[in-house]
Amino acid sequence: MRNWDDLRIFLAVARFESLSAAGKQISLDPATIGRRIQRLEETIGAVLFVKSPQGYQLTDAGLRLMEHAGQAEQAFLAASDVSQTEFEGLTGSIRIGAPDGCANFILPAVCGRIADENPGLEIQIVSLPRVFNLSKREADMAIAVSPPTSGRLSVQKIVDYKLHLAAQADYLKQAAELNDLQDLKQHRVIGYIPDMIFDSELDYLTKIGIERPELASNSVSVQFNSINAGIGVGIMHDFALPFAQNVRRLLMDQLSLSRSFYLIRHEDDRKVARFNRFAEQLVRLVREEVENLESKIAD
Repeated sequence: MRNWDDLRIFLAVARFESLSAAGKQISLDPATIGRRIQRLEETIGAVLFVKSPQGYQLTDAGLRLMEHAGQAEQAFLAASDVSQTEFEGLTGSIRIGAPDGCANFILPAVCGRIADENPGLEIQIVSLPRVFNLSKREADMAIAVSPPTSGRLSVQKIVDYKLHLAAQADYLKQAAELNDLQDLKQHRVIGYIPDMIFDSELDYLTKIGIERPELASNSVSVQFNSINAGIGVGIMHDFALPFAQNVRRLLMDQLSLSRSFYLIRHEDDRKVARFNRFAEQLVRLVREEVENLESKIAD
């Protein structure tokens, strides 16, 4: 083995199963990565990947190397923390994955506060309406709405949050009366695209008998903006309401939802002090921000 850089390239291809995707992750062109993998295979004396229609798949030799390379990566990350005491600011880059409701309404303020306290730290927020794959290093850590049940992952509950039906006041003035959940049949309902709901915890409307909303999006932000624009009625996070204009909660005695945010990390990353310190700040500030925003609601 020549050096850590060989393992870094190998891990990127193993996780992303593509030379081009790996190249984007580690800032190398695919041709260079291909040459480096070929040279690594020649050095080891074993084929590490086979190319299939699905991409680059690990051979048995590649799987064995993957285990050792992952251990080396953790050792490298831990070693990079040695020079930082608990009193020094965090440095380097940390990427957080989150569902777009959290990413849009919670994380900007939270990460802004963390950045203020750690001017040498680069924070990247990845907002995607799906579950993140931490084993492929799509993110260093992720916030999810339900805890995973498999994989070498650590899970920490952050905070509970509430959701309610909501609509813009001007919409309600010109729309049919809405005194009962059954009255929703007379309204344009806004919600998720049914076949793009990536977590059962987000399937709010089916539980009240609405199979297909008339205006649907896989994005919480699009749903929020549609409700805020007075287009219809939908489920809105209570913590998003302070960002809306003249939107109020409806039928709270008939429909009140509670969900939770969880911090998901790769188990090996718990050995890295930098990630532990960041996670501690993230959990504390997300909890504070949710509680702060929900306390601002006045119906």
